[in-house]
Amino acid sequence: MIKALSEVEVVTLFVEDLASARAFYTGVFGLDVVYQDEASAVVRLGPMMINLLRREQAPELVEPTTVAGSGSGVRALFTIQVADVDGVCAELEQHGVRLLNGPVDRPWGRRTAAFTDPDGNVWEVAQTLQGD
Repeated sequence: MIKALSEVEVVTLFVEDLASARAFYTGVFGLDVVYQDEASAVVRLGPMMINLLRREQAPELVEPTTVAGSGSGVRALFTIQVADVDGVCAELEQHGVRLLNGPVDRPWGRRTAAFTDPDGNVWEVAQTLQGD
């Protein structure tokens, strides 16, 4: 174990349409933009930041590997703990967000629902069920 690791500071998502991604994270999630330029927009989610980076700007960050294109399959799931999954799902639907699945009670003691942002990045909201 690397003891210097303590928390996730920034998650970088490679996006096709920066304006659409920024609108999703500010409009649906209600996040504030803390930095932006022509290549990226950074929003804050609690103590973490999400860097929305135009896909064409990403190769230098991941060389020698390549950046996958949109629609090549799910590669990650980001989970946000909430107090009321059903309430959050109702709010998501008011913003035109369609759920992939849920809300559903999982055998591991969580109620979850999943959805995607405009670039297909999958997010999940999860609440701990009582008694767990």
